[in-house]
Amino acid sequence: MGFCSYTVQIDERFPFILQSKIKGINIMDRRNFLSLTLGSLALAVIPASVKAEDYRKIKPTVWTAHTVDDAIKNMYGTLDMKEDGVKLKTPKVAANGGAIPVDFSTKIPAKTVSVFQDANPEAAVLVYDVNKYDMTDYSIKIKMGKSGTITVVVEGQDGKLYVARKTLEVALGGCEG
Repeated sequence: MGFCSYTVQIDERFPFILQSKIKGINIMDRRNFLSLTLGSLALAVIPASVKAEDYRKIKPTVWTAHTVDDAIKNMYGTLDMKEDGVKLKTPKVAANGGAIPVDFSTKIPAKTVSVFQDANPEAAVLVYDVNKYDMTDYSIKIKMGKSGTITVVVEGQDGKLYVARKTLEVALGGCEG
């Protein structure tokens, strides 16, 4: 039976890669090899440019509007919307106005998705930029100080606006709850 010498060394240039030396051949540790390979693949599929719009700077009047209609008009320039293609799910009665679950989705190829509410002083909640590879199935939690209506607007790639609305009651406590 022969004896195989086995030494382990850490490369000073890459201390996170454990290398083994067997009979003069460097072999990278399997786990590190797999993690580096998978990490490289993940980076390869990320788009070369990521675009995010800061709507608070581009359209500040959306965020200071006190009514949903004013906020939508300031965001999209029109109130012409079609009530089709957007699903919105909220509880009928929210036990805690400080964390109301809101689920919404669409199959419409979208440019933006926005959420508005009429219970708080400012109507706008959020605006997402969407590209053709993004998932358009969202779950968020919002605060509402009193009962009101939540409105989700989807701006389609065709430039049209699609909307879903849901009215809910907020139990005692509101945003304090």
